[in-house]
Amino acid sequence: MRRRNKSCAICESGVRVVDYKDERLLSRFITERGKMLPSRLSGTCGRHQRQLSTAIKRARELALLPYIKGHGG
Repeated sequence: MRRRNKSCAICESGVRVVDYKDERLLSRFITERGKMLPSRLSGTCGRHQRQLSTAIKRARELALLPYIKGHGG
């Protein structure tokens, strides 16, 4: 069984560098639990997947994104 090739949404939008301050873009690539989506599910190319992971980690560290969503405490 072959998977259909997904095109990279970041390449299509014309973004060269993924910025950690762009919460709207980063939240598209995070699950409802706060985990990063793998490139096979999100369809991003390898270059943008690496940029996304770095940007998400930086945004989490600066408290722009939560480490765990929906954590009742």
